[in-house]
Amino acid sequence: MGYQEKYQLWCTDETFDEATRAELKALEGNEKEIEDRFYRDLEFGTGGLRGVIGAGTNRMNIYTVRKASQGLANYIKQQHGEDKGVAIAFDSRRMSPEFSEEAALCLNANGIKTYRFETLRPTPELSFALRTLGCVAGIVVTASHNPPEYNGYKVYWEDGAQVTSPADKEIIGLVNSITDYSTLKTMKKEDAIAAGLYNVIGEEIDDKYIAELKKLVLDWDAIKAVADDLKIVYTPLHGTGNLPVQRILKELGFKNVFVVPEQELPDGNFPTVSYPNPEAAEAFALALKYAKEQDADLVLATDPDADRLGIYAKDSKTGEFVPFTGNMSGMLICEYQLSRKKDLGLMPENGALVSTIVSTNMTHPVAEHYDLRLIETLTGFKYIGEQIKIFEETGCNTYLFGFEESYGCLIGTHARDKDAIVAVMGLCEAAAYYKTQGKTLWDQMLAIYEKYGYYKETQKALTFKGSEGAAKIASILDELRQNPPKELGGFKVLESRDYKMDTVLDMETGKVTPTGLPNSNVLYYALEGDNWFCVRPSGTEPKVKYYMGVKGDSFEDAEEKLQKLWNALD
Repeated sequence: MGYQEKYQLWCTDETFDEATRAELKALEGNEKEIEDRFYRDLEFGTGGLRGVIGAGTNRMNIYTVRKASQGLANYIKQQHGEDKGVAIAFDSRRMSPEFSEEAALCLNANGIKTYRFETLRPTPELSFALRTLGCVAGIVVTASHNPPEYNGYKVYWEDGAQVTSPADKEIIGLVNSITDYSTLKTMKKEDAIAAGLYNVIGEEIDDKYIAELKKLVLDWDAIKAVADDLKIVYTPLHGTGNLPVQRILKELGFKNVFVVPEQELPDGNFPTVSYPNPEAAEAFALALKYAKEQDADLVLATDPDADRLGIYAKDSKTGEFVPFTGNMSGMLICEYQLSRKKDLGLMPENGALVSTIVSTNMTHPVAEHYDLRLIETLTGFKYIGEQIKIFEETGCNTYLFGFEESYGCLIGTHARDKDAIVAVMGLCEAAAYYKTQGKTLWDQMLAIYEKYGYYKETQKALTFKGSEGAAKIASILDELRQNPPKELGGFKVLESRDYKMDTVLDMETGKVTPTGLPNSNVLYYALEGDNWFCVRPSGTEPKVKYYMGVKGDSFEDAEEKLQKLWNALD
C-alpha cells in the first residue's frame, strides 16, 4: 500500500478517532507532508520507537503506541510472562501520560498486568522498579533529549536493561507483522482496574530507589566535612530529575543546592531551551548565570528523563566554569570510584570496567592501572546492562563502573541503564572529597590527564530528513564500506572494523578477524598513536554521526591532532 492509500485510509476509517482524521484531512494537498507521515511505519528499532508527535504511520500517536504495545504483548504471552506484569513510566513530554496509559490498557486487554507510575519518573527508576516488582518487562515513554516535537517508547526486559538480542529482534518482528490497526486490543481503564490488571505505583518505589543509592556512598565523612560549604546549582531542564535529585542531595546532607527556578517545573514544551540536552551549551545558559550569582562550585543539568548528566566545574585559578564532555565526567566519576574503593580495600579480584566503542580510549590505561578487565560494547547503554547480567549469571567478573560518551554512566547495579540521579550523587560526593583536599573537580580532571594522558574527543552529526535523507545516510555508509580509507587526518589507519559485516581488517597484513560484537551498521578506524574515527547512523534521529578521538602529550597537542581529524571529515 502506497503512502497516499495509507493516508486516505487514516482519513476515512473509523478505527481512528475524529481528531486524528481531522488533523490529516487538513493536510490535503500538502503532498510532501503527507508523504513524510506515511511513506513508512515509524520504525520499532532495537530501542523501541522515537519520532515526531502527530497523526500518521510515521509519527508518535496513540495508534503507533498501541501497535508497539500489541507486539510486545504478543511476545510476553509467548514467554508466558502475563502474570509477572509490566512496569511503566513516563517523562514530562507532551503526550507522555496519554501514551503510557494507552500502552498499559493495550497490555491489560491482552491479559497482562501493568504497574504504572502515578506521575512522571526518571528512566533509571523504571529499570529499578521492574526489577523490584519482579516484572517481565518495562516501558518508558520518553524521547530523552530530543526537541519538544518528539516523543518515544523504550522497552526493557526482566533483567532491567533495554531489550537485547534475540528478544529485541523477535519483538520487532511481532510489531512489524501487525498491519491492521483495527485488530489492536484495548479496554476501558475502570474495567482494567476492576480486573486487577491496572495497578498504580509511586512513593513506595521512590523510597526503595533512594535507599539503594545511599548504600553506594563511599565517603560519608567527606560529605559531612564540606556539606555546609559546597555550593551546587542544578537544573532538571523541565524534566523528571527535579524531585529525586533534590531528595538525594538533601538526604546526603548537602545544604547549598540551588535549583534554577525557570527550569524547575516539568514542561513538555521546554520553554527556556530549544534543545533540552545537557550536551548543548545553550542548556546551561540560565544555570551558569545563576551559578555566578551564587558563587557555586559546580553546575549540573539532567536531561528530561534524567538518565544523562552534564556538568560545569569551577577552575580555581580563573574562577570560570569549565564544561565537561561526557567522556570527561565519566572518567572523573570512574577515577573517584576506583581510587576510593582501592583505598578502602573494596576492589574485587575480578573487577570490570565497561564502556562503548565510541567512548574515550582513556579507559585503556585506567583499566590497566587498576588491574581491571576492560569490556567495550556497541553504542547504547543496553549493552553495558547486558554485561552486568552476564557477570551475575556466570560469575566471570564483578561490575565496577560503566559509562558511554553521551553523558551517561551507572554506579552500582540497582538499575541496568544509565542513571543521572546516581551520577549526581557520585559526582557531588567526589566534589566533596576533593574539596577536603583543596581541589575543585576541574583541578582533579587536570590531575587525571597528567596521570593517564591528554585524551580528547568530539563528534559531529549531520541531519538528513525524510525518505531522501534515509537513502543519503545509507549511501554515506555504503561508500565508506566499499572504499575504506588508508589514512585519516594524516594518521595511518591500522585497523578497519565493520560491525555490520563482523570483520576486523588489519590494514598492514590483510588478516581479517571477527569483531566479537553483535551486528550493527558501524564503521570504526583505529589510527596510529591511539587515535580513532567512527561513523554510524543514529538509532533515534535522522542523522549520521561521526566520532573521533585522539591522545596528546598536552592540551595543545591533543587539540591539534583532533583538528586534523575534524578537517579530514569536512
